[in-house]
Amino acid sequence: MARDIINVQYPTLDHTESVANIEITAKTVTPANGITIADAFSNKNNSLFIVLENKGTDSLLTVKAGDAYPNSMLGDIVIELPDGISAIQLQDLSRFEKADGSIDLDFESDFTGTVFAIAKWAGVREVA
Repeated sequence: MARDIINVQYPTLDHTESVANIEITAKTVTPANGITIADAFSNKNNSLFIVLENKGTDSLLTVKAGDAYPNSMLGDIVIELPDGISAIQLQDLSRFEKADGSIDLDFESDFTGTVFAIAKWAGVREVA
């Protein structure tokens, strides 16, 4: 399967370093391709959110088990996606992390909608 790839979007702090803003770019999902979130876990701070807008009927999302850590043996996890917007935060990152730091998502064939991933940086400076 040739997956579509998205990148994690990070905030940019304003000049006061008190407010961070993310300009969101959503990717339209092609269910047959699935999605790879590139470098999803580079920050390792549990701040990754996967945001999905389901514009159709209720559907299922499969978060694929990774291949980097032993607890990937726990396998994939399936999450219900109601019609509307869902924000998913993964707590057991190593269960899903692939050796290249990415994560794979699979969608039911009837899914219609968009996806994007956001996270915060552990530091207070803008990403260069």
